Amino acid sequence: MAAYGLQTHIWNNNSKSVLLMAGFPVLLLLLSYGLFLLFAGLSGASIGEDEIAGPFLWAADALARAWPFAIAGAIFWFGIAYAFYQNMIDAATGARKVERALEPRLYNLLENLTISRGMRMPELRVMETAGMNAFATGLHEGQYSITVTRGLIEALNDQELEAVLAHELTHIRNRDVRLLVIAVIFVGIFSFVGEMAFRGLWHSGGRPSSRRSSRDNGGGAIVAIIAALAMIAIAYALAIVIRFSLSRRREFLADAGSVELTKNPDAMISALQKISGNAVVNAPSEVREMFIENPHSDFASIFATHPPIEKRIEALARYAGGRVAAVAPVKPGPWG
Repeated sequence: MAAYGLQTHIWNNNSKSVLLMAGFPVLLLLLSYGLFLLFAGLSGASIGEDEIAGPFLWAADALARAWPFAIAGAIFWFGIAYAFYQNMIDAATGARKVERALEPRLYNLLENLTISRGMRMPELRVMETAGMNAFATGLHEGQYSITVTRGLIEALNDQELEAVLAHELTHIRNRDVRLLVIAVIFVGIFSFVGEMAFRGLWHSGGRPSSRRSSRDNGGGAIVAIIAALAMIAIAYALAIVIRFSLSRRREFLADAGSVELTKNPDAMISALQKISGNAVVNAPSEVREMFIENPHSDFASIFATHPPIEKRIEALARYAGGRVAAVAPVKPGPWG
């Protein structure tokens, strides 16, 4: 049953990746129409004499002429992201690639794990920050990478660090990283466009153009602006929901995979205890969803994609026979 459950999880991740790709054009067209409608409301653009319908007709006409360019732009964005997503993530996190000569301890631990699993060695990256965290990236074999922070390397002993590396290797094996990278690319462009639209409205003061009198155009402009903002907000919210749809189960499975690889549940428990309360790292929110731990405020935890560390430790103690021991508080290092 365990193997069936794991394979089902992998199939589920693959199907979600396909759905993300398929849903992108739909949300892109919705967002584009919303932007055209917002422009119509602010500038007074309209078709026909109907005060209410005019801006909507103008936006529909503009979308009919512009949608091929929008789709082409999306394809171009995905092409760029596919080729350079790791560079984008490295630039956003400050991570740098390391070889055995620079990090022999880290490299040897990961190499031993990949040999025992019969996996190809992922690239290793290090973030020079005191926060204790790690994440894996990659879309397919030959592109996988594991990034760890300097704080994690310095605070964890060999057994704990090995457990964290095994956790990230499990994410690679389970195809979690592919889904996460696609989600980052997907959400990123909608977050950017949505934020730019709302910032533009804020700076314009939300006032329609004086091209036409407020008597002739004010009512239709207000309706168009409200409808446009609703459409943009829906597209933006649906993109954000992609982040929330990422199952918390993947972290439990990765913890279990770490124990399977290392045969040491105590090390995974001890690593999580040390990470707890020390996982904050300066990185974009989309990238933080990849981390082994992504702490949220009390309100934001309602939408968290990571289960609480306490629940993960409890699961390891209950199902893997791990022992929960007292761990001394970790003092932050001088990095970051």
